[in-house]
Amino acid sequence: MPAPRPVRLAAAFAALLAAYGAGAVTIALTGTGGDDRGNQSVLDEAEQRISAEAARPVSQAALERAAVQGMLAALDDQWSAYYSPNDYTRFEQVLSGSYTGVGVWIRRGADGTLRVMSVEPSSPAARAGLRAGDVVLAVGGRSVGHRSVADVVASLRGDAGTVVAVQVRRGSTVLTTTLRRAAVDDDDVSATALGDGVERLRISAFTRGVGRWTRSQVRAAESRHVRGIMLDLRDNPGGLLDEAVETASAFLRDGPVVSYQQRGQAPQVLDALGGGDTGIPLVVLVDGGTASAAEIVASALQDRGRAVIIGSQTFGKGSVQAPSQLSDGSALELTVGHYLTPSGRSIDGVGVTPDLEMPAGTPPSVIEQRAVEVLSGLTADAGSSGRG
Repeated sequence: MPAPRPVRLAAAFAALLAAYGAGAVTIALTGTGGDDRGNQSVLDEAEQRISAEAARPVSQAALERAAVQGMLAALDDQWSAYYSPNDYTRFEQVLSGSYTGVGVWIRRGADGTLRVMSVEPSSPAARAGLRAGDVVLAVGGRSVGHRSVADVVASLRGDAGTVVAVQVRRGSTVLTTTLRRAAVDDDDVSATALGDGVERLRISAFTRGVGRWTRSQVRAAESRHVRGIMLDLRDNPGGLLDEAVETASAFLRDGPVVSYQQRGQAPQVLDALGGGDTGIPLVVLVDGGTASAAEIVASALQDRGRAVIIGSQTFGKGSVQAPSQLSDGSALELTVGHYLTPSGRSIDGVGVTPDLEMPAGTPPSVIEQRAVEVLSGLTADAGSSGRG
């Protein structure tokens, strides 16, 4: 299948990245004394002095990494990140649906804490008893305070068989556990028959191939005598934009799914791929863990009047990140714009408000039963009308 849109976008944003880097150097070119530094920048001068005079030797590579991380800190953007070559390789593996690590998704909450968003079934984290909602305090013996999400995630990943200590807070209890990293094969999709012609399609992350799987399931729904679909996006942290667009396309014939706007440019609209099913009754389950690409799908189906959204307010991540690989194999992932729903609303910092709100913490079985009732009503409405 084609390369994911974020990777394809990297080339388009190369000029932006180059301009940013040039600006960071240019503003430091002017001197402040009588010394003659020619065209040397403050960054160059600082690197030379640290290398020559600091009591503890440090490599040029380490200084360059620190400089990049410092420039990212100046953006004051929790979603922009720097990946070392190894970390970027592992990042790509996660998007492919398999990696070595402990099997958790983490996010930064509105209060600044890092929390476990979801835990992969049968993963080292699941076997150790980590749960969604746990507040991460330390990884590998280092506090997560003032560390980026990407840095903490990189500490959780690693070679199979190696161990990492993780400290979390659950309520008022602090727990420390040692996890042995292992190969994690994400079970990102599943289809479950719930009876009475209702089928639940569960998507836990938008990794490569998820959109194609969803379209295949929906195309075959009639042959399985499915009368209603429950698209479960609860605790889905997002993933690839292309996969989100293809997933929404399974339920839309044409028209917009999402647009994104870069600084100083008109919004670029991404349309449905065509040929989607617009007749089968559909509900979408969401909660506070539904974020990013998952919010794109939910808001598109809501704005287009294609589905009833059920659950609690979603996370509210509506920014666009694009990775761009650097010459040494490392990579920057920069926030380059924001998503807009088909009706033109931004979900960044706001989230998606369900059509049928249910309090956070409502037992999953209660939410699913309510969804089945809604689907039954939609099925009855569909049977009492027609189009000539």
